[in-house]
This record gives sequence, C-alpha cells and structure tokens, in this order.
Amino acid sequence: MPEVTTTISHIEGTTAARTQIRDHELVTDRPAEKGGGNQGPMGGELLVASLGGCFMSNLIAAFQGRELEPEGLTLTVRGTLDGTPPRFQKMALTVQGKGINREQMEKLIQIAERGCIVANTLKPFMDVEISIG
Repeated sequence: MPEVTTTISHIEGTTAARTQIRDHELVTDRPAEKGGGNQGPMGGELLVASLGGCFMSNLIAAFQGRELEPEGLTLTVRGTLDGTPPRFQKMALTVQGKGINREQMEKLIQIAERGCIVANTLKPFMDVEISIG
C-alpha cells in the first residue's frame, strides 16, 4: 500500500516548525496575534491549501488529458470552522476559468473531484462543495 511520509522538526528559538516533504521544505507557525512568529501558515490553513492544491492538480491534469488549455484557471477554497473543539465543518471550492463552456467545466470538475485524494479523505467527515464561479 502506498504511503506518504513527512518529517516535522521544531525550529529552535522560535514557535515555528519545518516540514520536509520529498525534496521540499515548508515552515508552519502561528500568527503574532496567536503568540507565534508568523513565519508560515498554520496547519489548518495548510489543510485548506492541501485540498485546493490536490484538486487543482487533478483539474489541470483533466484539462491536459483532453488537450485543453487551462486558461485563467483559478480556485478559491474556503474552510468553515465550527464546534468545540473547533474543526472544519465544510470546505467550499469555487472554480473559475476561461475558454471552455460550463458543460465542459462541469465534466472536468467531476473528473478532478474523483481523483483528489484529499477531497476523498475529507468527504466522509465534512461537506465538500464545488461550484463554478
């Protein structure tokens, strides 16, 4: 069974942590108003970004697999927090693009949604809504 492994290390003298993923590094931290050094996004923000990055990667692949150019393609992801302790209750993705009709975009979104590992993981636990903006 495939696995994904990351290593997270505290950056000494700070409130931040360094995450190593393959050949990539990213820093997480809290904003100053939450007692952090604001050296990077918080984990919850990365969860929202992970969903967006995974979905967008699959959407671009769906475009390219049909020899379509993803012109002006943008994705906005909004995570809604609620509950005690707080957790994401909903993720809303809004796709915008040019050069293809709504029917084509809906089909490409459906393909991307099926292939998005992060969306597939989150859907049993929260609403994940995708719309065309």
